[in-house]
Amino acid sequence: MPLDQIKQVAVLGAGTMGNGIAHVFARAGYNVILRDVETRFLDRGLETIGKNLDREVKKEKITAAEKPQILARIRPTTDVSALAAADFAVEAVPEQLDLKVRLLKDVDAALRPGVILASNTSSISITQLAAQTSRPEKFIGMHFMNPVPVMALVEVIRGLATSEDTFQVTMALCEKLEKKPVAVNDAPGFVSNRVLMPLINEAAFAVMEGVATAEAVDQVFKLGMAHPMGPLTLADFIGLDVCVDILRVLQEGYGDPKYRPCPLLVRMVDAGWLGRKSGRGFHSYDR
Repeated sequence: MPLDQIKQVAVLGAGTMGNGIAHVFARAGYNVILRDVETRFLDRGLETIGKNLDREVKKEKITAAEKPQILARIRPTTDVSALAAADFAVEAVPEQLDLKVRLLKDVDAALRPGVILASNTSSISITQLAAQTSRPEKFIGMHFMNPVPVMALVEVIRGLATSEDTFQVTMALCEKLEKKPVAVNDAPGFVSNRVLMPLINEAAFAVMEGVATAEAVDQVFKLGMAHPMGPLTLADFIGLDVCVDILRVLQEGYGDPKYRPCPLLVRMVDAGWLGRKSGRGFHSYDR
């Protein structure tokens, strides 16, 4: 579908990434169908969008009058058949292959034939996901960064069957959202997580082996490498469960033991210490 005919966008999943993606589409003037499986997830997502818009008002990125207009463009629903009205769709559910495949099959059946279906996956093969749909030439990776309203980058990943038209429309759509798209070829973890996750994993090993505390590791990267936050603070922000999921995708995809999740990371996830969202990870947070 041509870029100028895209008026209504479906976002599948109202969690951290999904509500952020819905936010930026609505802020750019698109009507958004925000779909999740339960109303409570949608309510929580809309509450988060409202708070993030308040921050943008305070920072004078938008006016107070624009906030209700942006929120009015977002229509929450639990009904998958509502996706038939969408001109473009972005999947943003957790990084679990079985979950994504089940959702994509349902979404594929609900969307009109010419509609592009994008996945916000942060590590899973776009070619593999595309093959589960009836529209592999209309399937593409659109990996937004967290927090979506703030971060400029979108990794745009072509699967083996992705058409040139699908790629060009998606790149142009990113520009309409005031994002900076970077074209990346399909490989486990793409560029961002292929490089970032081993850093986070090695930082976790340093803590597990007693080389340094989590605070010290993060200070080394902030003071010595000019990182805005240390790798373990970043891991807490991403979610330690998400980090472990991505590392396992990398380990399976490359067959290389260097991607094996640090046992400390796995134990923390098993304990429910997921980072910011649970109130405790490598650091503690007020929930």
